[in-house]
Amino acid sequence: MNCTVAQNTLSAAINSTDNSTAQSSNIKLPPEYHMILLGIYSVVLVSGTISLSLMMHILKSSSTSSTSIAVLNLIFAHFIFLITVPFRIYYHVAQKWHLGKGLCKVISGMIHIHMYMSFIFYVIILITRLMTFYHKAGQLASFQRIHALVVSALVWLVVLIMVPCIIHFSYGQKSSADAYECFHFGLSIHSGAKVFNYIISTMIIVVATVLTALQASALRVLYRKHQGCTSQQDFGAQQKSLCFALIMVVCFIPYHMFRLYYVANINNENENINEVFLSLTTFNCLDMLTFLGRRTCYTCFLRNLVCE
Repeated sequence: MNCTVAQNTLSAAINSTDNSTAQSSNIKLPPEYHMILLGIYSVVLVSGTISLSLMMHILKSSSTSSTSIAVLNLIFAHFIFLITVPFRIYYHVAQKWHLGKGLCKVISGMIHIHMYMSFIFYVIILITRLMTFYHKAGQLASFQRIHALVVSALVWLVVLIMVPCIIHFSYGQKSSADAYECFHFGLSIHSGAKVFNYIISTMIIVVATVLTALQASALRVLYRKHQGCTSQQDFGAQQKSLCFALIMVVCFIPYHMFRLYYVANINNENENINEVFLSLTTFNCLDMLTFLGRRTCYTCFLRNLVCE
């Protein structure tokens, strides 16, 4: 009799442990995280839409240069992402996802696509500006507008072909068992994907840091050349480029620094924190607003940004 009672007690303890383990592996996003993410995405949607409208208004009458083409690609990347933001707001308001796992994977993947595409076009803009500064515009004449258009078309073609395949066959294969949960795909990061994440995050941190240092150096040279006068057109153009570089540093580096830790230590709490850092990368949608100062007008911005 005592043996039977002991066995029943042990069995109950084991079942209780298994149930608590299962529940801990499927912990829902805490309400406070829903509130934080709701606030972030609401600000990004409103401010990003305003920023996008200003960018389109400024560039609609601009001459087509390699830099302006890169900026137009950046606008397009912002536009595609902002379309998906209302779905994220809906999820964090309802705190449940009723639209199916397929759409969840697409919406989840778009924030990463937006971040990496924005990074690519920021790098193109900064490198073009730095080449113009160090080698002068005359030596870049061979890089015609048609080349910029071809590169843009190839980049988007690769994205449109590869991304749907990755989302369908690989992304988010191991997600939460709860059908009403979304954006929690940390379990899908296997050993091979971890190595890829380490490489990408390290590369972005290094490239953003180096380009920011080079841009700051170019600005310092111009400042000394003009003996502290900051009204020169070249100085203004390099100021705009430095703003792009600082956007990369502020929006992308913190996320990728934490991601290096998160990929090595995937658990529920770290995944929730990773979601917050990831949401902060979307503030780069406000990049146009950084150029609106007391002395900045549309014409001056256009001349400094896209002139070659």
